[in-house]
Amino acid sequence: MDRINNIVFDFGGVIVTLDHAEAVRRFKSLGLKDADERLDPYTQGDIFGELELGRISAEEFTERLGELCGRPLTFEDSLHAWLGYCKELPERNLQKLIQLRKQGYRLILLSNTNPFMWHWADSPDFDGKGNPVGHYFDSVYVSYKVGVMKPDPTFFWHVLMHEQALPFETLFIDDGPRNVAAASQLGINTYCPLNGEDWTETIDRYLHREHH
Repeated sequence: MDRINNIVFDFGGVIVTLDHAEAVRRFKSLGLKDADERLDPYTQGDIFGELELGRISAEEFTERLGELCGRPLTFEDSLHAWLGYCKELPERNLQKLIQLRKQGYRLILLSNTNPFMWHWADSPDFDGKGNPVGHYFDSVYVSYKVGVMKPDPTFFWHVLMHEQALPFETLFIDDGPRNVAAASQLGINTYCPLNGEDWTETIDRYLHREHH
């Protein structure tokens, strides 16, 4: 029986509940008329994709977003729009992360994200108790710093190599079916809860089931 030692979590949709509609509304209020198309959750193209891949900086993104909106924008404007995605951070999720680490699991965060979302997540404001998201994890991998996005298998291999983790000893939790499918093809155990679903008890079934 293979024991799972490493648990890899997605950020948006798993740790934090996402509100796509609110993000679209905030970008539209800045003047981005086609925010619906540009914020398509399955194909982050143009400046949105470039930002999450780390190909453009927060400053360049804000400048180009301003051109699309027809007016100059500030970092705070972009930040406010991006944070529309963050609906809530359920306390049960944080408590479960603390419990899992006490049980000896290595917790890893793997996220397609950008400097704006990370400005909040990596700050003491994250949990309302003065701790950044990294307080709850052993290591963190974000797309805009690594330069690759899920579901690209390169991102998963990057994490496994850096963590010296074996796929069959690793559980990956993500609300994106495409991301889960990609990880599964590499031999990683996977669990795909819905955005905002309470996974805190269901996860135990994935951790304790037998692998033959």
